[in-house]
Amino acid sequence: MKTGKVKRALVVDDSAFMRKLISDFLMSHPNIEVIGTARNGKVAIEKVAELKPDVITMDIEMPIMNGLEALQEIMEKHPTPVVMLSSTTRIGAENTMLAMEYGAVDFVAKPGGAISLNLYEVKDEIVKKVAVAAGVRVSNLTRQISSRRQITSTLANPPVKQEVVIPIVHKSSPRIDCLKDKITKTEKTFVIIGTSTGGPRALQEVLTQLPATIKAPILIVQHMPPGFTKSLANRLNGLSDIAVKEAEEGEPIVNGVAYIAPGGKHLTMRKTGMTYAVHLDETESPRMGHRPSVDVLLESASRIADLNFLTIIMTGMGYDGKKGTELLKKNGRTVTIAESATTAVVYGMPKSIVEAGLADEVVDVQHIAEVIMDLIKS
Repeated sequence: MKTGKVKRALVVDDSAFMRKLISDFLMSHPNIEVIGTARNGKVAIEKVAELKPDVITMDIEMPIMNGLEALQEIMEKHPTPVVMLSSTTRIGAENTMLAMEYGAVDFVAKPGGAISLNLYEVKDEIVKKVAVAAGVRVSNLTRQISSRRQITSTLANPPVKQEVVIPIVHKSSPRIDCLKDKITKTEKTFVIIGTSTGGPRALQEVLTQLPATIKAPILIVQHMPPGFTKSLANRLNGLSDIAVKEAEEGEPIVNGVAYIAPGGKHLTMRKTGMTYAVHLDETESPRMGHRPSVDVLLESASRIADLNFLTIIMTGMGYDGKKGTELLKKNGRTVTIAESATTAVVYGMPKSIVEAGLADEVVDVQHIAEVIMDLIKS
C-alpha cells in the first residue's frame, strides 16, 4: 500500500521485459507509482504530455526516437526529472554525459547489455535515484548554463551550434572580501570540488568559466561509477579553457588543470619533494557507498601543512565532504563555499556543510567561478 505523497513515474524502454522489471522495482517503493510505460522516445513524449508524470526513467538506446532526442524535447516542452539508463560502453558513457548536459537528473549504469538480465544488481540504486529525482526542482534542470566559450555538442544528435553567454551579475559581498584574508599569499592554493547528483551540469557551469591562466590546480570528486568519469573529463575539457582530465596515478598536480577522480578509485594528493602528485587508491573501502569519496580527498589535504585550500561543495544527496571539511577547518587553511539551495539540483551535500557551520559563504552555482577567481587572485 502506497503511503504519503506518491510520486508518479513513467518507464521508457524498448524492451517489454525491461519495462516490466523496472516498473516492478519502482512499485516496491512505498511512495512511487508507475502510471505508464513507453517503448520509444516518440511514445514517451506523447505519454508525458498526457500523463504528466513526476519522474521518468529513460533508456538511451531505442529505435524510432532515442533517449537523447526524447530528453531534449521533454525538457523543452514538458520539463520533468529524468533518470537515464545507460550502457557502460564508450559511446554509452559519452551519450550519458550529453544527457546530463541536456537536463537529466542522474543515470544508472546497466550491469549487462541492452536487456540486462542482471539488472537486479542495481535495483536499489534505480529506486533510490528515481525517488530523489522525483523531488528535485525542475527549474534547476532547465536553467541555461553559463560559459566563457562557444558550446557545441559533438556526439549523437547535436543541437544547432550556439553562443551561450550569460553575464556575471554577482558582486563580491563584504564577506567575500573578508575571506581573502584567509588565503595566505605566500602559500600555494589548491581548489577542491566535491559533488554528486546534478554534478556534471554544475561542474560545466563552474569549469567553463575559469580562465586557463588560473594560478591553482583543481581536484574534483564527482560520484560516478567506473567507465564514465573519463567521458565526463573529455566532455568538460572540450568545453573549457582550462585542461580537464581524468586523474592518473603519480602525475604532478599543476596550475590550470582540473583532475577528476576516476570512478572506483579514491583520489588523494601526496607531496613529492617540492611538488605534489596524484595518488589513486582502489583498495580502501568506499565511504558511505562512494569511491571516489570527497571525505577521503579532503582528509589527505588536511595532512598537508604548506598549502591553502579553497573547498567547494556542490549539489548532491547525502553528506560526503562534511567530515573532511571539519578536519580541514581544524587546520585553519581552507575557505569553504557551499552551493546555495536556490541552484543545487539536490540540496544534500551543501546543506550538510551549511548546517554544520562549516560554510564561509553560500553561493549560487553560476557565481562560484567568479568567487574562485576573486579568492585565488587575492
